[in-house]
Amino acid sequence: MRREDFVFCIGFEGSTAIVDGRLLRRYGSASTRRLAEAGLYKQAVCSAVFAGSDADLNEVLSIYNSRTTTPIRTVEDLKRTFGVSAVPEGVKKVTVV
Repeated sequence: MRREDFVFCIGFEGSTAIVDGRLLRRYGSASTRRLAEAGLYKQAVCSAVFAGSDADLNEVLSIYNSRTTTPIRTVEDLKRTFGVSAVPEGVKKVTVV
């Protein structure tokens, strides 16, 4: 999968990734920080996971915690909250909706 496909993926149908085309067009080239600042926390977490960057994950956590009344304690909790663990393997096709 390309970074943009993973970041804006909204689900899967078998080995096909379903991607949100509207968000992809608007924020496709946005950095992890810009995604988080725009309130797109799941997408920001996906971007950081795709890059394999602990620094980016910590930055997303910091931005998220500065804007919420219920802070998240760890990066692992942040990933769990948004349902992101790793880039999926076995994706053969991408459908943009």
